[in-house]
Amino acid sequence: MAYAKASQEHVVYCFDVLIHSFGNVEAAPSVLFAQAYCPLFVTWSKVSRFGDYRLRGCIGTLKPRHLHTALHDYALTSALQDKRFSPISHEELPHLSCTVSFLHSFEKASNWQDWEIGTHGLIIEFRDPNTHEHRSATYLPEIAAAEGWTKQSTIDSLIRKAGFTGHIGYRLKDGLSLTRYQSTAHMMTYKEYTAVGTAPIDSMPAAANSPAVAVQA
Repeated sequence: MAYAKASQEHVVYCFDVLIHSFGNVEAAPSVLFAQAYCPLFVTWSKVSRFGDYRLRGCIGTLKPRHLHTALHDYALTSALQDKRFSPISHEELPHLSCTVSFLHSFEKASNWQDWEIGTHGLIIEFRDPNTHEHRSATYLPEIAAAEGWTKQSTIDSLIRKAGFTGHIGYRLKDGLSLTRYQSTAHMMTYKEYTAVGTAPIDSMPAAANSPAVAVQA
């Protein structure tokens, strides 16, 4: 089955949309990529003083949406409305990287270990045995490998991300409903974005010379 592939044009558009939101550029960003219909995530990261990139915002949808509107929406939502972080500011631009991920190949896993690190993203769903609430959470395919996690530590972290605070035992993990999926992803730093030649350089701060190492937390 054919699926949308993330590319440089998608990431450039996300940078364009974010910069336009700061009010420095009058013209609305141009859509230079084909229409598609798929689930997607936009991830912003910021270079630390140690030279690696730390998560600054990541929001998307597990339901298919049309890219021409969804990429605009999630470029801004992930940058400005991720409740785990303060909104990204104009002054942070030179220190950012952006990753666009298009999700595909969703399939039900047979158990909580039926997936491969570095290949599959995960969606878990379960009923909290203490509060009886329905809980769910997802990690994109690159998270476990970037963090150096095992399958067990990934699942444990995902259960915590879902909001569960009790004891994580095998009974809980064996009762998980787990869906695995794959993605195509493209990442660019701000320096790489400005080098493309489409950015209005005179309206932006100078880019910092920082290594393009992407790490998400």
